[in-house]
Amino acid sequence: MNNIDDKKLKEILLRESYVTQDDVKKAEEAALKHETSLIDFFISENILTKDLLGQAIAESLGVAYVDLNSNQPPKEQVLKIPEEIAKSLHVVLFKEDKKSAVITTDLPGQENLKAEMQKLFPAKNISIVYSLPEDIEASFTHYQKPLETRFSKIIQKEKRVAPEILEEIFNDAILFRSSDIHFEPQHKNVLVRFRVDGVLHEAGRIPSEHYENILNRIKVQSRLRIDEHFAAQDGSMRFEKNGNVFDLRTSIVPTVEGEKIVLRVLGSYVKGFSLGDIGLSGRDQAILEQASNKPFGMILVVGPTGSGKTTTLYAVLKLLNQPDVNITTIEDPVEYKVLGANQIQVNPQTNLTFAKGLRSIVRQDPDIILVGEIRDEETAEIAVNAALTGHLLLSTFHANDAATAIPRLLDMNTEPFLLASTLNVIIAQRLVRKICENCRFSFSSSVKELDQQSKGLGAFFGDKAINLYKGKGCQECSHTGYKGRTAIFEFIQITPELQDLILTHPSAKAVWQLAKQQGSKSVFEDGIEKVKNGITTIEELMRVAEMPIVRN
Repeated sequence: MNNIDDKKLKEILLRESYVTQDDVKKAEEAALKHETSLIDFFISENILTKDLLGQAIAESLGVAYVDLNSNQPPKEQVLKIPEEIAKSLHVVLFKEDKKSAVITTDLPGQENLKAEMQKLFPAKNISIVYSLPEDIEASFTHYQKPLETRFSKIIQKEKRVAPEILEEIFNDAILFRSSDIHFEPQHKNVLVRFRVDGVLHEAGRIPSEHYENILNRIKVQSRLRIDEHFAAQDGSMRFEKNGNVFDLRTSIVPTVEGEKIVLRVLGSYVKGFSLGDIGLSGRDQAILEQASNKPFGMILVVGPTGSGKTTTLYAVLKLLNQPDVNITTIEDPVEYKVLGANQIQVNPQTNLTFAKGLRSIVRQDPDIILVGEIRDEETAEIAVNAALTGHLLLSTFHANDAATAIPRLLDMNTEPFLLASTLNVIIAQRLVRKICENCRFSFSSSVKELDQQSKGLGAFFGDKAINLYKGKGCQECSHTGYKGRTAIFEFIQITPELQDLILTHPSAKAVWQLAKQQGSKSVFEDGIEKVKNGITTIEELMRVAEMPIVRN
């Protein structure tokens, strides 16, 4: 993350009073125990933000700090410095007017830096400022030529084709903050696509004759069989860039055109998330914090694959992670490493399943247990009993909405009286793309116009003048109008009345009717609040959540 070693950084942070001696002591203990850096600890524990870190380093170097992440210069401005010079000196043209040019770098002490910049901007007053190295790197995306152009150059060299193509793909995936990389064999070539903010985008195409070497390289690095072509295989691999390690989960399945690969990029974009960052309303955050502070019981998060369930549970773990509690998790896979937690990876080859792992965890004197997913009757039974016998248990469950989770668990032969006495809260969620803050604009609409878009939609806004928001599309959001994602939620807090209802084997409809009477909002209604607040758009909400029928 920075070009200053831990010892020097510690001196800077203490001297400028950004951290205390006690903070440093905790960070050094964590760094030693978990082989991490001081900075990773400070940021994961919210002692420091990236912004404060940048300011501290800039102060120590005697220059001003610029948050390049929030204030990205446009492409045409960045390109005024030739690529070779920009990358060798690690510089970006941050600001320019008739009289001056502001150059930002993470290496302001370089010899002749100012002189080199003066050659590029001869009649201007040159100022040097500091930005974090990863933000400088992110600006270099403007120099990137299309992947296919780079693939052609690599193929022409006829040397290390597979590793070089993969490195270009991984570099782009990380720069564009992709959650998944898809390799899809077609008749004449292999389509490479990135999932960014939940939506797939074409990244490039690889000629089919080079795919086998790429496939075999991924298999070898993921410790999979290279002679197996007709069975699904799962594994994991790592990619290193600028000292940062990215964990990738590998899934390979045979298709009629060849073996398809999907690589899931794990953990790197959500490391610092806390409850305040994931999109909870004030009411919902209070409910979740209250449920988390109970000494025992179950917190269930439901939703489809890729809806952010694990991120929500890890935000809860972060809240609960104190030196005086024993946290143990069993997951498939372990997506995010948590300092101070004991994390177990499910391994079917050694018969370490969720159920068997959970039985062992209960004997390990835990206070808090995270089960990656309740998949079967056995896991459900052990989870409920663990929550009943003095443990706080967090888990995910596949259900379309919060109310459906209760009849589904009862169908898995969970005893109604046990479920009623252990459930604390059920959360359903979906992920929506956020409007790009750089190009967001507001516009007026009416109930009539909204009803034309989807019948009944206007009822969620009332009769007043309706202000909505969109993104125009800019360089910062790759002209999509969206940048980043947030979650929309549905909360069912288990009250005494709901406990009584669970004993009667209720339908999902009956559960939701009672929950709604007690103040629960659907994911769509929570999404409407985010639309009104300019966080997302109607179109994005309709893409991920079903509109409930409004009855007069």
